[in-house]
Amino acid sequence: MTTTVPSSAPSTHVPYTLTRVGVVMSPLAGEPLEVEGVLNPAAGRTPDGRLHLLPRLVSEGNVSRVGLAEVVLADGVPTGVERRGVVLAPDAGWERGKNNAGVEDPRVTWIPSLGQYVMSYVAYGPMGPKPALAVSRNLTDWHRLGPIQFTYQHDLDTDLNLFPNKDVVHFPEPVPGPDGTPCYAMLHRPMWDLGWMRPGEGVHLPAGVTDERPGIWISYVPVTEVEQDITALTRPRDHRLVALSAHEWEALKIGAGPAPIRVEEGWLLIHHGVSGSIDDPFQQNQRVSYAAGAMILDPADPSRVLARSAVPLMAPETEEERSGTVPNVVFPTAIEEIDGVTYVFYGMADAHIGVARLDRDGEQAPRA
Repeated sequence: MTTTVPSSAPSTHVPYTLTRVGVVMSPLAGEPLEVEGVLNPAAGRTPDGRLHLLPRLVSEGNVSRVGLAEVVLADGVPTGVERRGVVLAPDAGWERGKNNAGVEDPRVTWIPSLGQYVMSYVAYGPMGPKPALAVSRNLTDWHRLGPIQFTYQHDLDTDLNLFPNKDVVHFPEPVPGPDGTPCYAMLHRPMWDLGWMRPGEGVHLPAGVTDERPGIWISYVPVTEVEQDITALTRPRDHRLVALSAHEWEALKIGAGPAPIRVEEGWLLIHHGVSGSIDDPFQQNQRVSYAAGAMILDPADPSRVLARSAVPLMAPETEEERSGTVPNVVFPTAIEEIDGVTYVFYGMADAHIGVARLDRDGEQAPRA
């Protein structure tokens, strides 16, 4: 099994642009669940067709919950939200530590073949950030499938469950697995330095990987297994590396943004890249810059990158993006189509939520 990035370099031409539209959500004054920010939302539609965000709400002490907020539109353009409460809180024991708790950074994908939304989120529990899944048919009632348990893979010579992992997103339809079998696939971002959780332990890399910077990986679950038991989604296998940092604006690490969307070139993945320096990845006092870029993944083999942007599609520029809990952050997490126009929702400096329009070389991005 291949665990390294293919030797053939992908194209640097990705024919898509992001154009800022504005801020759609900010912390509500006097709301205790939002005193440390609203950020990094998922998105979806309730059965009545209304578009909603599922923002990360951060209360005092950096305790996060997943909220629900209906998107307010003006002439089809997102301009604000109306809050609809909380849909997920750190109620499970594995979502809480003695000095921390949280359900963070949800990503939601509607998977028509399952007839359900699949939410990935980060459970900030006793062993730090670990990915978990939940499902829903209506965006309001969520059923936890539990923590993701990566199947052991001998050729990697390590257990992916040892490591903190974030930025999990699912493809919205089955894709070919490594042997051609139709699979549900997820992108994720393991972090190899265990020194943050166990001082002195340091970096443990999988076999075949020599770059310790966190990058984007893909794992699969055969469709037939999920049809028999939806909890099979929590047991992905056939793990392989998709991409590592390649450009200056993403020199520290990269991670997936919203779920990939199918376009004429392949699978379009909006991702984030980080530059600067990080003393502790789980603390907010970082000297970093988060920007948004894009990749095109091969529809015949989504572990293969056909093209990726050499420069960011969007970098921190506005006051909300440059000043906040973590300054200089553009962090895309949701993508939705409204009246034929595609919008990307993103976190702004870990404090607010913005929206940008996605276009293809000057024209609205077409779905395949």
